[in-house]
Amino acid sequence: MLRSTNIHGNSFTYPLLFKACAALTSLRDGTKLHAHVLHLGFQQDIFVQSSLLDMYSKCSDLASARNVFDEMITRNAVSWNTMISAYCRGSCVTEAVKMLKEMWVLGFELSASSFISVLAACTNLQLGLSMHCCIFKLGLLQCDIPLANSVMNMYVKFGSIDGARSIFDTMNERSVLSWTTIIGGYVNAGNLVEAFNLFNGMRQAGGVSQDMVLFVKIISGCVQTGNLLLASSIHSLVLKSGYDGEDLMDNLVLNMYAKCGDIVSARRVFEMVDEKCIYLWTSMIAAYTQFGYPAEALDLFKSLIRTGLKPNEATLATVLSACADLGSLTVGKDIEQYVKLNGFASNRKVQTSLIHMFCKCGSIEKAKEVFAGVLNKDLAVWSSMINGYATHGMGIEALDLFHRMQMSEVFNLDHAVFTSILLACSHSGLIDDGLKYFKSMKKDYGIEPGMEHYTCLVDLLGRAGHFDLALETIREIPVQVQAQVWAPLLSACRKYRNVELGEYVAKKLLSLNPGNISNYVLMANIYTSGGKWKEAAITRSMMRKRGLVKEPGWSQIEIHGYIHVFVAGDRSHHQSADIYKKLDELNIKLKEAGYIAETDMVIHDLENEEKEEALKVHSERLAVVWGLISTDPGTTLIIIKNLQTCGDCHSFLKLTSMITGRVNSNRASFACVKNRAKNSLHYQFQVLMEWPFKMSAHPLAINLE
Repeated sequence: MLRSTNIHGNSFTYPLLFKACAALTSLRDGTKLHAHVLHLGFQQDIFVQSSLLDMYSKCSDLASARNVFDEMITRNAVSWNTMISAYCRGSCVTEAVKMLKEMWVLGFELSASSFISVLAACTNLQLGLSMHCCIFKLGLLQCDIPLANSVMNMYVKFGSIDGARSIFDTMNERSVLSWTTIIGGYVNAGNLVEAFNLFNGMRQAGGVSQDMVLFVKIISGCVQTGNLLLASSIHSLVLKSGYDGEDLMDNLVLNMYAKCGDIVSARRVFEMVDEKCIYLWTSMIAAYTQFGYPAEALDLFKSLIRTGLKPNEATLATVLSACADLGSLTVGKDIEQYVKLNGFASNRKVQTSLIHMFCKCGSIEKAKEVFAGVLNKDLAVWSSMINGYATHGMGIEALDLFHRMQMSEVFNLDHAVFTSILLACSHSGLIDDGLKYFKSMKKDYGIEPGMEHYTCLVDLLGRAGHFDLALETIREIPVQVQAQVWAPLLSACRKYRNVELGEYVAKKLLSLNPGNISNYVLMANIYTSGGKWKEAAITRSMMRKRGLVKEPGWSQIEIHGYIHVFVAGDRSHHQSADIYKKLDELNIKLKEAGYIAETDMVIHDLENEEKEEALKVHSERLAVVWGLISTDPGTTLIIIKNLQTCGDCHSFLKLTSMITGRVNSNRASFACVKNRAKNSLHYQFQVLMEWPFKMSAHPLAINLE
């Protein structure tokens, strides 16, 4: 207009232009227009000034906004409200309240607009209550739905659901935002029954259309309940409302089914979407990973690569977690190569996931290599490497790295770091250090010990035979959350063949968690090791009466990219004859080296010779022998096992390392940790120390070098 004609803007043109600048948050253009206004002499027009004030406010230039306000000769309520909003937007709530009081004193009529921005910016409930009191005195609540919604939202923000409900109940008219705010408040407070009652009430009342924000709140509540029937009902409402096909909604519904444990329905939602965004792919990969289907997660990642969509850092972090759960070092290295080729090698989140993956797949050297390449290490990077050392039984290295972290960086330490430190002390028998760090965690860092810290401490004390101190520690924990902490003590009772204490601990465990089969199995094993066959039989009978079935044991090994799975006494392998021939040869050499079978590990009442024969064909032995046949000397063998390995197999692995010449150059340590993927156990042939209770997945390698 300016270039083609001699016409310039007027008092109606410039407010529109300033509004455009505000929408674009373009301070540069807004400043140019301000100069233009000054040149043409429109600076005293109240409409131009108010729009200019709003533009500076929305472009986060609070100082310029205040200058414009101070230069205004005539101010109206809009000018005052705009400046109050500017202060609220800039988190200057005290200044906003001060201006609100000035406005009132000068005789301007306070309206809903005067309070809405202040309510949204309130930093504490006391200020919110003061604002509510003023609004009530002015009689504004009954006639303004947006203001009532703002007051209600303020109460929800500070967790006062009763205050929010009192506003909601007095509203004559309610918008969808009113319903969404109160329902969201109940969801946040964990009162899901009332949240869904209100949702049903809204639908019965009619006249209010459900929007996407409301569905976000409802789906969040459904996830908390984990109710699959409710999830499918909500999905049907989403379909009826026509929100299917929206990227956000598809993602929410998929995650809802996954969190409710229905991975099949989650996949159906995924398949129904024609044009899938990267977030939907990532959510489906994450769902498979979280529910112990790492192979499916990796297959889906391969499908994603073929589509031409580029994974983001969250996708790669998730698929690396799946790779770690699968325990496949080969696939892990392939993904690392993809990371390097696609520009993610310096991404800290991806680097952290690589460290975690390599540690869990038994390659501590590769993890150290990635760790060394991280330039600006955050707490997650340090924690991941410390945890890797801990689960590999390298306690001294874990503590040294912890001290290095404290000297090189200043971090607010969290629960996860101390879990790794206590884990390291537990795996390496560092009793004094473990007790020191447990006390220091609360005393020096203000971190209240959680269940995982108590579990590590009890395991540490139990391994060392300090049963009195372990019992004292457990008694400090509330009874309702003791079930997890008793488990490592029961395992320690088996190790020390303390049948009397084992019976006491088992009774505690079975009363707290009667549906956990591992407690029955462990107790039966304790009786067996003490020669109490009758009691062991009674324990197994209790399992059967409860309908509990012990998961069959299996071990798997990856050779040249192919995974081979064995069960005890397995003869289904295509080279089974060679495996058993090699195993017989190995058993002869083991006896010559001084191996004596620990027959008390056999849970059935058999003769000694029969017990020895039963031990010889345990699944991990078959996997190891196949590894010895199939690989060159010095190759690291990674064995994944779904159940805790027995002490006799520990001895077998230790002596096998010696007689095959594949001796680990690192310090002798053995750790084994439950893996959530396929409920499996990964272990490294380094140290003969048991890890008897369920924790997060940390597959380690049998290092027969």
